[in-house]
Amino acid sequence: MIEKIKILELVNQALEGSDKFLVNLKITPDNRIYVDIDGDNGVTIDDCIELSRAIESQLDRDEEDFALDVSSAGADQPLKLTRQYRKNIGREVEVVCFDGEKIEGELTAADEEGFTVLTPGTKKTAPKESRLKYRDVKSTRVAIRF
Repeated sequence: MIEKIKILELVNQALEGSDKFLVNLKITPDNRIYVDIDGDNGVTIDDCIELSRAIESQLDRDEEDFALDVSSAGADQPLKLTRQYRKNIGREVEVVCFDGEKIEGELTAADEEGFTVLTPGTKKTAPKESRLKYRDVKSTRVAIRF
């Protein structure tokens, strides 16, 4: 089986100096390698192709067969890293807490401990700012509105 640490090193080496970063890396027992990346300014298909080629060029299929899938962290995927939260400041998010509470509003701040969401007010209520710790949040997704 291909070692995760080896793929992690290859990904980090290929992304070094760019605004791209690793969000998720998974290797199954049958050597299917899944790499999800994001970028401070987004990710293009060309970015994924370039990373895929960089990884593949360092692996030997004769030594060990594998399948490689490099993709961008999708818009429908939950935010996982502080860097993703920071990238999305100013956007609308939908937060689900472990206690079942749901919060929708604008992501206004993010740091290493947690993030802040500003929920708009209504005619009867004032806007509310909620400070949340990452450990208390089940998922945070960028709201997609059409």
